[in-house]
Amino acid sequence: MRRICATLAEAGYAVTLVGRSLPGSISLETKPYDQKRLHCWFRKGFLFYAEYNWRLFWYLLFQKRFDVVCSVDFDTLPAGCLAALLRRKKRVFDAHEYFTEVPEVVDRPFVKAFWTLVGRCCLPWYHRAYTVGPRLAELFEQQHKLPFAVVRNVPISDFGFRISENMGGTEAHPNVPNPKSQIPNPKSERRVILYQGALNEGRGLEALIGAMADLPEFDLWLAGEGDLSDPLRQLAAQSPAADRIRFWGFVRPDDLKQLTTQAWLGVNLLENRGLSYYYSLANKFFDCVQATVPILTMAFPEYVALNQQYEVAVLLPDTATSGIVAAVQNLASSPEHYARLRQNAAHARLEWHWGREQQVLLDCYLSGGMT
Repeated sequence: MRRICATLAEAGYAVTLVGRSLPGSISLETKPYDQKRLHCWFRKGFLFYAEYNWRLFWYLLFQKRFDVVCSVDFDTLPAGCLAALLRRKKRVFDAHEYFTEVPEVVDRPFVKAFWTLVGRCCLPWYHRAYTVGPRLAELFEQQHKLPFAVVRNVPISDFGFRISENMGGTEAHPNVPNPKSQIPNPKSERRVILYQGALNEGRGLEALIGAMADLPEFDLWLAGEGDLSDPLRQLAAQSPAADRIRFWGFVRPDDLKQLTTQAWLGVNLLENRGLSYYYSLANKFFDCVQATVPILTMAFPEYVALNQQYEVAVLLPDTATSGIVAAVQNLASSPEHYARLRQNAAHARLEWHWGREQQVLLDCYLSGGMT
């Protein structure tokens, strides 16, 4: 959302990003766009979604002036759609995931049916739409009879890296110190395996923590929070590798880059528990590529296709602990393979970056009568 809002602001739009505040929310940084956090009494479940949409609806309804509402995923569709219709404003839909196919929804028939109905009722009223990957775009177009552009969630190419002539690979430049950094001394004496993202169901995190007992030469860093924050911390505390597992909590994007540059391997482990994960194209995959850090990820269609273009990842068929251990050990015992992955990432990062995606985003707003 930072990249999307900044791109629109740089193109001359007056942008306001609306979200919610949580007890652990980090303070907002100054950006070239406005930011608004809505306070909710409820934090999860039906009551949260109902309250948030209620508050968002009234917020939008009484804004003095706006021209376009962009709803991000199904859980903001009711408020965005109704408020924009009443105010006679243009509507854009941003699908970060296949909402009705995420693990938290796909196995709950009533909840899935409810959000499916929301999509069917609201999306016919939208003018433009985009999502994060080509497979999801195809599925959404078939379901909703609405063209979906593909805007991949890739980072801005601003990591401090250069190609090293003497080693034929990449070296990290020390990042310029961030005076607002929230992560003191991101260092490790061992090789670091990094997970960045939500600590939620279906991310293979239990298996990843379990694998650390058989990987004594590695540390595991987890950057993020989520529904499983407390259970995962308890699981890690009970592990023989407890002293090598570190939870960083919520991390600012600039600080996350510092963590990524320290990593030896990134991980993107998703259980095949719904089409949202199966057809996903996670930003953490591209973040690791930009840092020239190889990544351990799933052999799902989008990642297979990207790895055929540039081999930057080790692909896994599932999230079994034994498979994670074997993959890490095999990569550690093959420095030539590891160096090849890094070199390939150094080339891929020149293509997989926001500079190539932002024009697609702008086209969604500049075309089709949106201006």
